[in-house]
Amino acid sequence: MPLRSKFFPPPEAPLRYSFFNPLFKISMKQAFSKQAKATFVSGLLAAAVMSTVPAMAQNLAIVNGKPVPTSRAAAMERQLAATGQAIDDNVRAQIKQEIINREILIQAATARGLNKTQAYADQMEMARQSILIRALFAEIEAKANIDDTAIKAEYDRIANSPEATEYRASHILVETEAEAKDLTAKLAAGADFAAFAKQYSKDPGSGAEGGDLNFAAANSYVPEFSNAMIALAVGQTTAAPVQSQFGWHIIRLTDKRKRALPPLAEVKDAIAKQLRENSLSKAQDDLLKKAKIQ
Repeated sequence: MPLRSKFFPPPEAPLRYSFFNPLFKISMKQAFSKQAKATFVSGLLAAAVMSTVPAMAQNLAIVNGKPVPTSRAAAMERQLAATGQAIDDNVRAQIKQEIINREILIQAATARGLNKTQAYADQMEMARQSILIRALFAEIEAKANIDDTAIKAEYDRIANSPEATEYRASHILVETEAEAKDLTAKLAAGADFAAFAKQYSKDPGSGAEGGDLNFAAANSYVPEFSNAMIALAVGQTTAAPVQSQFGWHIIRLTDKRKRALPPLAEVKDAIAKQLRENSLSKAQDDLLKKAKIQ
């Protein structure tokens, strides 16, 4: 999934291609999701550009007289390993070549003074912020208690919520509140709902069917309609007209039924993912609410 930040998305990586050989490009494509690849590139940029050379560090190579520390290779290996990529001698050789190629380009950019431009400073700051935010998100998700008990509880909640129920409703749609109130009063006195729908409803589809909307989930309707509908008992009609963007509704609930849910085993991973996302969203909301902004 894309980065779920409410602050800002990660910056685009300035390098538009990799110097890895074709074999490693295929490996990267198979190993990385879009998000993981973005995290990898940002991490590599930070490691390659921002790392300093310890005085006694063993060198990976010397490029144009400048030592390139092995710490850059170690950083790149960690980034790859975090995505599940196996690290063997072949990959290490490709990492070494990538670092050397990057160093050549970094030296060329530095010689042109590009590391002193405002654009460079802006992108480095955005990369720093994005890396920190991703680290925060990873920590929050890791600490979320998403176990089998939590997954089962969420499954049961869904099974007993309006999300798992289909409602069969009928309605009469008119333009004014006065007309809706008049029809409501006549229905309460015993008038035939279907006949009134055919005669007065401005909804041509359901009107011709006596107002019948057939079975549908509550979220198929605008909130004003669905909230009023799910509050009704089967056979009950709204005591007062309900206004929506379409006009004024008189709603009758004629039936409801449970939707067949897939077995828990089939949706366990999806529920766990949703719970992690919910946990992350709540944590962000809490941080924003607690922040003191002047």
